[in-house]
Amino acid sequence: MKKILKTSIATVLLVGALTVVGCSSGPSDEELAQLASLKAEVASLQKAVDAKKAEKSDLENQIVAKQAELAQAQKDQDLTRERLKSQQ
Repeated sequence: MKKILKTSIATVLLVGALTVVGCSSGPSDEELAQLASLKAEVASLQKAVDAKKAEKSDLENQIVAKQAELAQAQKDQDLTRERLKSQQ
């Protein structure tokens, strides 16, 4: 995902540089359309990256919660074993 984002940004910068350095006094309609398309693609990819980061954060929080739940279950199990031993 990062590779695609970097490639897109590099392409946008290259098109922008070519537009500035070009012989004509301004960018052509085709160049402006390409630039707009690339900007939209970069924005779309950034949204996808943000969504994946949010999903990762959510999954990490779920892991922490499950680990805490597991630790509590282990404590309960140990306590139950001790009580059973003391009753025998």
